[in-house]
Amino acid sequence: MCDTLAIVERDRVLFGKNSDRDPNEAQRLEWHPRRVYPATARVQCTHLEIPQAPLTHAVLISRPFWMWGAEMGANEHGVVIGNEAVFTRQPYATRGLTGMDLLRLALERAATAESAVNTIVQLIAEFGQGGGCGHENRRFTYHNSFIVADPRRAFVLETAGKLHAIEEIVGARSISNGLTIPGFARVHSDSIKSRVAACRMRRERTQLLATRAESVQDVIALLTDHGAGHDEPAYSWLNGAMSAPCMHAGGVAAASQTTASWVCELSSRGQSHWVTGTAAPCLSLFKPVRVDQPIEWGKPPTDQFDLASPWWQNEVLHRLTMRNPAALRPLFAAERREITAAWLAQPPEPPRAFDDSIQHVARWTNLVRNHPVADVRPLYVKRYWAKRNRWAGLDLDTRHCDERPNIHSHAEHSHNG
Repeated sequence: MCDTLAIVERDRVLFGKNSDRDPNEAQRLEWHPRRVYPATARVQCTHLEIPQAPLTHAVLISRPFWMWGAEMGANEHGVVIGNEAVFTRQPYATRGLTGMDLLRLALERAATAESAVNTIVQLIAEFGQGGGCGHENRRFTYHNSFIVADPRRAFVLETAGKLHAIEEIVGARSISNGLTIPGFARVHSDSIKSRVAACRMRRERTQLLATRAESVQDVIALLTDHGAGHDEPAYSWLNGAMSAPCMHAGGVAAASQTTASWVCELSSRGQSHWVTGTAAPCLSLFKPVRVDQPIEWGKPPTDQFDLASPWWQNEVLHRLTMRNPAALRPLFAAERREITAAWLAQPPEPPRAFDDSIQHVARWTNLVRNHPVADVRPLYVKRYWAKRNRWAGLDLDTRHCDERPNIHSHAEHSHNG
């Protein structure tokens, strides 16, 4: 489950996405350089091998650790894409390109938003979309919608099997886990699954906030929102806290957690990107990144707890704080807001921001741990997270070397992939 938005203005485009997936499904930030390939080259995507393009653009992506495709990303030409799972009446293929594969392939092959939309449509027509997309349930599959943007334009692309609809964005537009383009949605939506995904409630909220957003800071505030009248997550037995953009898992029938977030500003003057690289944007720092330089940030995470990974270091803070967020988040919320405002006003170089964020998270984790409070979550939420902690090998009652790992990010002379 996810939420994606774009705001198209006369001289710029704002973009934001929360990627919501299974709680232990860590995401990796990866930079891949521009490459030239021979005519016979092929590329192994998540489930399918297809012919490689003769040239791929440099890309920065955020991808679930186990799959080839990405949940969101940008390329050197200023194209950004976010995708959404959508549920339709069209048949689901057991094998094909996943929505994440389609997103990464479009970023690697297209230099404009319009070209990226056409690339996705052509790939679906030739290879289809399908295959398992879930981490906990590898058979879980869905169709996809996308917001595709560049410094001049943005589009909504919605699909149902090999069918599609395209809408150019004027002003603010958000999408969630349901079809939204009139006519196409009426004919192809699976209303029951879309209702369980709480997509209508979230999209109403993100659309409202997007129409009011005027800055990167406003988009960050949108992605950290817990719903109208709620400072903290409001849980439901059915689907946890899936009713708000900043999603927190814990439902019995459906559960999803925001595992990474991305915000960017695109214009003729250039592009700026801000990423969490961690789950729970309401507890994370949005760090500046660049698409024209490599990035390495600690040990790449998997679904197993590892304090050498900043994603998992932030999970200790996240999972401790969410036991009683109203009591524990104020211990560091003001400082987090101040750092965010300072970084937005004068962005540090990415390696410095990543290194500083590691130290802030370690210190905040110790503040939270040294402030014992009762776990106020509903019993079904406690049980849900206890199981995921056990699966990941994470014991929150162990201090994990005082949460102060020796991790450094390096942006020079290195790259992933």
